[in-house]
Amino acid sequence: MDKILEGLVSSDHSVPVKRAIVKKVVEAAEKEVTEEQCQALFTLTTRLILLGEDAFQKQIGFQVLEAYARYHRPDFERFFSKDFVLGLLQQGYGQLDRKDPATIDYIHCCLRLLISCPSVLEIFSVIQVEVLRMVCERPEPALCAHLSTVLSDFVQCIPRDKSGVLFCQQLVRTISYFHCFASQERELREYVGQVTKVSTLLQNIWKADPATLLPSLQEVFSIISSTDPSFDPSIALASLVQHIPVQMITVLIKSLTTDHNVKDASMTKALCRMIDWLSWPLAQHVDTWVIALLKGLAAVQKFTILIDVTLLKIELVFSRLWYPIVRQGALSVLSHMLLSFQHSPEAFHLVVPHVVHLVQSLRTDGLHSSKAFLLQFTELIHCMMYQYSGFPDLYDHILEAIKDLPKPGEEKIKLVLNQSAWTSQSNSFASGPLRLVGKSETGKTGLVNLGNTCFLNSIIQTLFMATDFRRHVLSLHLNGSNPLMKKLQLLFAFLAHTQRAAYAPKNFLEASRPPWFNVGSQQDCSEYLRFLLDRLHEEEKTLQVLESVKPKVAPPVNTSSKDPQAQNPPDNCEDSSLSPDEMKPENDGRTLIERTFGGKLITGIRCMQCNCISEKEEPFTDLSLAFCPSASQGSPQPEGPSEEPKVLCQGSVNGGSETPEAASAKAPASNVQFVPVTNEPALSVPDLVNYFLAPEILDEENAYFCEKCSSLQRAERTMKVVSAPEYLILTLLRFSYDAKCHVRRKILDNVTIPPLMRLPVHAPLMPTQCSSCTSSPLQVDSPESSENLAKKLKPSQKDEEEEEKEGAVGAEQIHKGGEMSVQSVPYVLSSVVMHSGMSSESGHYYSYGHNINGADGAQHPANHFALREDLENGHPDGGLSTCSALSIPPERGVALPNSGQEARDWLLFNDSRVTFTSFQSVQNITNRFPKDTAYVLMYRKQNVNGGLMANGMRLSVEPPLQKELLDAIIKDNKLYLQEQELNARTQALQAPSSSCSFRPNGSDDNNPPGSCGPSGGGGGGGGFNTISRLVF
Repeated sequence: MDKILEGLVSSDHSVPVKRAIVKKVVEAAEKEVTEEQCQALFTLTTRLILLGEDAFQKQIGFQVLEAYARYHRPDFERFFSKDFVLGLLQQGYGQLDRKDPATIDYIHCCLRLLISCPSVLEIFSVIQVEVLRMVCERPEPALCAHLSTVLSDFVQCIPRDKSGVLFCQQLVRTISYFHCFASQERELREYVGQVTKVSTLLQNIWKADPATLLPSLQEVFSIISSTDPSFDPSIALASLVQHIPVQMITVLIKSLTTDHNVKDASMTKALCRMIDWLSWPLAQHVDTWVIALLKGLAAVQKFTILIDVTLLKIELVFSRLWYPIVRQGALSVLSHMLLSFQHSPEAFHLVVPHVVHLVQSLRTDGLHSSKAFLLQFTELIHCMMYQYSGFPDLYDHILEAIKDLPKPGEEKIKLVLNQSAWTSQSNSFASGPLRLVGKSETGKTGLVNLGNTCFLNSIIQTLFMATDFRRHVLSLHLNGSNPLMKKLQLLFAFLAHTQRAAYAPKNFLEASRPPWFNVGSQQDCSEYLRFLLDRLHEEEKTLQVLESVKPKVAPPVNTSSKDPQAQNPPDNCEDSSLSPDEMKPENDGRTLIERTFGGKLITGIRCMQCNCISEKEEPFTDLSLAFCPSASQGSPQPEGPSEEPKVLCQGSVNGGSETPEAASAKAPASNVQFVPVTNEPALSVPDLVNYFLAPEILDEENAYFCEKCSSLQRAERTMKVVSAPEYLILTLLRFSYDAKCHVRRKILDNVTIPPLMRLPVHAPLMPTQCSSCTSSPLQVDSPESSENLAKKLKPSQKDEEEEEKEGAVGAEQIHKGGEMSVQSVPYVLSSVVMHSGMSSESGHYYSYGHNINGADGAQHPANHFALREDLENGHPDGGLSTCSALSIPPERGVALPNSGQEARDWLLFNDSRVTFTSFQSVQNITNRFPKDTAYVLMYRKQNVNGGLMANGMRLSVEPPLQKELLDAIIKDNKLYLQEQELNARTQALQAPSSSCSFRPNGSDDNNPPGSCGPSGGGGGGGGFNTISRLVF
């Protein structure tokens, strides 16, 4: 019979003929056949099955073998012995390798035929030993899948007891060696199916013998935590996660994270590889395990691991969102990583460039699930932009892409952020090496946040963008007598010339920090600015006093702000276009701060009984502008710009104010509002200036003591600017005190910021002493009308009495019939410091600066034209006496808001990050981001005719660096290059091991200790109350 079958297989007959003959051979199996014939048939069919040339021969072999084995089982038992099986597994069959899956399929078939025979038990014992050996040899996925099928059908072949534990561990390690290099979908599906069979076998073993589970999981961790650079475990291990009981998560993660034998490097590797598992299709619960491990590490404060892994893997996790089969788990992990990474916006900013493309893809891919997924994704993005507000240049295009999608409420966002925060947050998180990146396209240098130091960074960048001040500081020839100014000069030099993308102002921070500013805590940038300017002024003033007492053998070394023209005056001063005072402004005894930022106010009080006027002149370096309270009186409303701001009451700003009115201002708590009155016109900076300068009525508890009347009288107080500073600093008092809740709240009203503005400046002409005054030019037609204008909040009677006592000493001047000429001084916007946050206790500062092009630092020619035309046309008296904005006609050639020219006219300074922006962004920032409001503004006095200003403050070019400064910068730039080289070598050494200890390029801050504290580089957490979230 075997000869007939062998001849038939090798014959040229057609397949139907062959099938008919084979059918006859199979039917003959029921008849009696000798043992020799059976053995010959078994040998032939085995050869056909294992070595058949095509599928037809293999099929014939299986049919005949199965038929004769069923009817002649004793003969088949003698043929398929344990020695025969052992030979197949150890040596193969003929030319067939022992590791060929066909061998396993043949054994599988034969075991089914012998399942009821006693001899099969001996075969099971042989297979138990051999499968353990085979698994230890790391079989390919196909062989392992076939082996798993056999073991799943014949569990008696699975090793037992200790061998069973070892088998599971070795099978786990075998999976870690699986790799698929196929690119066709059919091959990929086949590979996934093979891995699934192996993982299902392990699942069945764990269920049957729970003692094997924990050793198997230990082996998994041992594999994924390996730091061996030559071994990269397969993500096929992800297929095992879905078979681990979810209820074991808590115990296993706690045991893992508290094991002191597990080194941080191993834990970092393990977490990175688990995150890679998100790419494995069909695997369930991977995201659950990854998030559980992240939480476990946070619970034991392994923040270095969390930071490293997040920054390294956040972009990979985000990329998984493009694939529908794995995107839901990837979104869960991405959400947790982003929402818990609350000390810095660095991780979020790594994925920001990809957000818009993903949103567009989700809108157009046509999948029903994509719509629901898009809503979840946009909710996450809204939470992140709320948490890290203060980056309008990054978020504008995202807001545009998702503007028609639902936005979660603020309370929900706060709840999500609070629930996701790491257990503890510290500014010492990012203690690793600085990322070394090149400067931005702006060519400007950022300032590294040193731990809640955005208050300093924003002010320094604002002062640096004050072109004249910067040039004068850099031109000073200083010795050791000016320690703070010398450090500011060095800082300005580094900002102008360093090769670093961001400079760390550590020395200047230590030198300029006010004594009451706690290290690492939130601070008010306006308070810091006042302190800094005052320190610089007093330092130079003290030096002037010391110089004045020295014998003058030769002209002293210039130790204050001096113009190059002043140091080298021309021989013929008479022919010069400048007066001697203009040539040598230092001769007037004023410090650089006074000449740059100093102005003068005259406070006048007119007794409404006798009309006598008492005036006192006071210097100022900034004006603190209050928000006027809502008009609640029924009296007639005043006219002019001063009546417009009726939205919010004001309160004192941190650190007080330079002016008595602002310093002592307070308002009834009932007037405090936090939503702008929608039916009122928008407030503008000139409105607030006019409100500051508006008359104020003193009566009742604040009545004025008139020396002429010798009694308390109703009086009118007025303020006039009599000397305009070169740079006008305006602070908007946005923080009011709520007497009911006993908290300071932020006034969120939008204030329109004009690029050009006119400031009324009064010049006193004919002062005359007066003993009995009957009239005054300050008298108004209607006292009642003046009273309505007096909306400013009044100082206490004690402060008023102290002011009058000071005036009696000699600072008081009484005038009769004096005249005041009003000049309209033009100013152009130079810088704006923004506060991003919901309260005075939390938030983030960043600043906008006007990017002045040209060697002379001149503004756009159209600005000159607008100012000249505005002044030549003249104004009514009332217009000259009020502050107003100037408009630039678009036909004058000024860049349009969306043009490329204006897009580079302004710079956005956000700690280490410096980017181009436009004035349109400055104007619209509060509309787009309600938490981001203008706080400190700096205007530069504009010269209509061009050239030097009256006091010689304008320097035409950037001064050359002095040798000492140049040497310091060259030394640091060399150090920077060495750091780059060292960093490159370190990364090259770490690359083979895929170390996670480095920061990826492309994020926003260099070594941010939280960009701006625990809540990151913006937002401040929206008014959260915990101290660790305060982020100035």
